Amino acid sequence: MNKKLIYDIGDKPKFGSLLIFAFQQLLAILAATIAVPTIIGIPTQIPAAIFGAGVGTLVYQLFTKFKSPVFLGSSFAFLSSLGVAVAYGYCGILLGSIVAGLVYVIIAIIIHFTGTNWVDKLMPPVIIGPTVALIGLSLAGAAMGDITKANASAIYPTNNLVGLLCGFVAFLVIVICSTQKKYKMARLVPFILGIVAGYVVAAIFTVIGTLCDLDYLMIINFQPVIDNFVDANGAFKGIEAFFAYPHFTVVEAVKEMTTGVFSKEIVAANAANGREAALLGLGSIAEVVIAFLPVALVVFAEHIADHKNLSSIIDKDLIKEPGLKRTLLGDGVGSIMGTAFGVCPNTTYGESVGCVAITRNASVVTITVTAFMCMILSFISPVMVILQTIPSCVMGGVCLTLYGFIAVSGLKMFKDLDLNDNKNLFVVASILISGIGGLAIQIPYALDATGTVAKFIQITPIATALIIGIITNTILSKVEKSKLGQEKGNSSEEDK
Repeated sequence: MNKKLIYDIGDKPKFGSLLIFAFQQLLAILAATIAVPTIIGIPTQIPAAIFGAGVGTLVYQLFTKFKSPVFLGSSFAFLSSLGVAVAYGYCGILLGSIVAGLVYVIIAIIIHFTGTNWVDKLMPPVIIGPTVALIGLSLAGAAMGDITKANASAIYPTNNLVGLLCGFVAFLVIVICSTQKKYKMARLVPFILGIVAGYVVAAIFTVIGTLCDLDYLMIINFQPVIDNFVDANGAFKGIEAFFAYPHFTVVEAVKEMTTGVFSKEIVAANAANGREAALLGLGSIAEVVIAFLPVALVVFAEHIADHKNLSSIIDKDLIKEPGLKRTLLGDGVGSIMGTAFGVCPNTTYGESVGCVAITRNASVVTITVTAFMCMILSFISPVMVILQTIPSCVMGGVCLTLYGFIAVSGLKMFKDLDLNDNKNLFVVASILISGIGGLAIQIPYALDATGTVAKFIQITPIATALIIGIITNTILSKVEKSKLGQEKGNSSEEDK
């Protein structure tokens, strides 16, 4: 039994507790999962994204033999790539996810024949440690931006002190529940308690603001709940108010191919960007492949960083068991299946890893039940809209703890690094400074009639920092090796 954990990988909590733990995991990954379809302009696909996250996670668990306690959800790394794919409808999105997933599958096949030694040399602890820390630190800006947000319909949606109070309440409840020793259940479900506390405070202020006509206090927007039950004419929607069918990408893609007609959300998403949706052709297929391929290659390094981080938390080397080959296959195939039923490529979630770290619940059964829970709840409209009313400020308070734990987990890996060695110092510095500074690589691949760059692939700051770190470490290692060889040669000459 791992003394660091309350529930180890193979442990099975009691049924009632299990449902609560699974719901907590769902809440931890919720904000990021629903953000991606919203950002790319198709928020109606939120239920499908949640369903797809559940499918992708189940596939991942099957490939990893239920030995890796992490949830898969919508990946932010592919946002720019998805922006290209949306121009070609659901067919473009599906093609992009297949390209990204196949990259993982091909790397897994290479590892099957060559082993993982080359991976360890390419990304040693001096690379992985600061990268894990960077994942948490790079998300800090988003979390702290959210913690002061009221609902978007308010006159004062940002820099709202009441929103900050609600987020801080959620944060403090999570911290107190996680650190107290008296109540075991409170230590296992701090996020549920924190979100409930923050939501209640936000609801009280919202009611007061509504009664007193003070927009500044209206933190929660309950309009989506009302819209879920009644239409624009005020008529009850009937069964649709309780159950809705998510628009699965694979189904919508087949419709596009057979009818040549795009769905309303795809048309609206492209119209917002001043363009019209087009069917895939040879040129556009190449464009989607170019948009997804390099990003997938770089996200492979983030995959390793996530699993190294999780390994340090649960005291089991996931790179060895179930093995990097299996985690890559699970992530790759899971991402393809998740997109087929959802709307965007998936990835292992830092929020899920943070939840495991804080609650010390590494039960894979919990992750598996969360996956099924996502799939079921995506059909239940009232639950979907209520979850979407959780204000950004409350989720900001939650993310303050989650992202903090991710950052600290990476910093803990520094304890075995000799930062007095300038080689290590420069490698770590190159990753942290370029990543925190927001350095992103933009690769142009199309010009307009005037010769101006019209389209480009964007490599995220985390991925860019990884590339810089790997290049820096490789060059310095070769210089160091060459110097040692030269010194050894000089020593031999002196002996003669």
